[in-house]
Amino acid sequence: MTADKTGYDEQDDAGLGYDEGETPLGGYALLATAFVTGAGLFALVARRRGVRLPQQVPPWDLALLGTATFKASRLLTKDKITSFLRAPFTRREADNPAAEVTDVSRGGGVRRAVGDLLSCPFCTSAWVAGALVGSYACAPRATRLVCAGLSAVTMADWLQYAWSMTQQSAEG
Repeated sequence: MTADKTGYDEQDDAGLGYDEGETPLGGYALLATAFVTGAGLFALVARRRGVRLPQQVPPWDLALLGTATFKASRLLTKDKITSFLRAPFTRREADNPAAEVTDVSRGGGVRRAVGDLLSCPFCTSAWVAGALVGSYACAPRATRLVCAGLSAVTMADWLQYAWSMTQQSAEG
């Protein structure tokens, strides 16, 4: 059956639709609810404790937060050492250069949704950024220190890549 001129499709009413059940929409909804609930609880607790939110985030702090979010997201989703965190929700698909891995989600429902989250640095970055921004609001000095450490690791990674490319070029 196909959609008529009004856009009505009988298959949608038969429980089919979006992608025939391939995407764990319920799990995604649960994760989105957890994220929004966490942000709301943070705001409520911060307000009750009298935490004064910054009027603005200076460009340097934004650069630190962004670089740290990038690195923490890659560490959580691509690093071999953090595989133990992903293992209940993913399986290894490939070992990549620079000690990174590609994991794919497994299972269904919430397990699959968490696997999708933990195997995607872009998806995980929203959660990492939320945690870092919340920390920045409550403890900016400590958060800057953590972000500086993660940013230093990012810079070290880039220097490692530059060194390796230079070495390979020199060796011909």
